[in-house]
Amino acid sequence: MNLGRVVIPADEIQKRVKELAEEISRDYRDKKPLLISLLKGAFIFMADLVRNLSIPHEIEFITLSSYTNGVQRNSNVKVVNALKGAVRNKDIIIIDGIVDTGHTLKYLIDALTERNARSIKVCALLDKPASREVDVPVHYVGFKISDLFVVGYGLDFREKYRNLNYIAELTEKENDNNNSSKIQESIAKK
Repeated sequence: MNLGRVVIPADEIQKRVKELAEEISRDYRDKKPLLISLLKGAFIFMADLVRNLSIPHEIEFITLSSYTNGVQRNSNVKVVNALKGAVRNKDIIIIDGIVDTGHTLKYLIDALTERNARSIKVCALLDKPASREVDVPVHYVGFKISDLFVVGYGLDFREKYRNLNYIAELTEKENDNNNSSKIQESIAKK
C-alpha cells in the first residue's frame, strides 16, 4: 500500500473543523454535551474540535473495532475499551473520524440508547455514503468523500499515517507522480 494523492489539504480541514465547532456551539448553547471520541481514528479531530468549541462540554473515549487485517471491514463490532462514565440523561455527540459501513456507529448508538442517553448526535470528519451498509444518522459532517481508503489526520493503515495533517488516499500501486515522498515534500514546502 502506498500513499497517493491528497484528498483534503490541511488548511481545508482546519477551516471546516472551526465551522463544525461553531455549529455545535450554536446548537448546544444551553446544554453541556458529552463528546465521545471513537479511538483511535477520531482523536486528532476531537482535539481540534474541542479547542474551537465555545460551550462547556465533557469528553469521553471509547475504542471499538470492526476492521480485520487493517483494511477489511466487517459487521462484527467488538469493544476494546469501554466508556468509563455515565451517559444517563446526557446529550451525547459521538465524534468519529470516518463513517463508512455504519456498523460501528449503529452499535454505539444502540448501546448509548440502552443506557438512557437523553439525545445522541454524530459528528464525523469524513462521511462515505457509498460504503454504507447500515443506515445511521450523521448530523455534523466535515466532508463527504467517495469510497476511497484514506489515511491522515488520525486515520491510519496498520498504525501508519495518523500524524499527517491532511487526508490522503492509500493506493495499492505506486504512481511516480503521486508517491508518498513527493506528497510529503510538497506539503512540507507549504
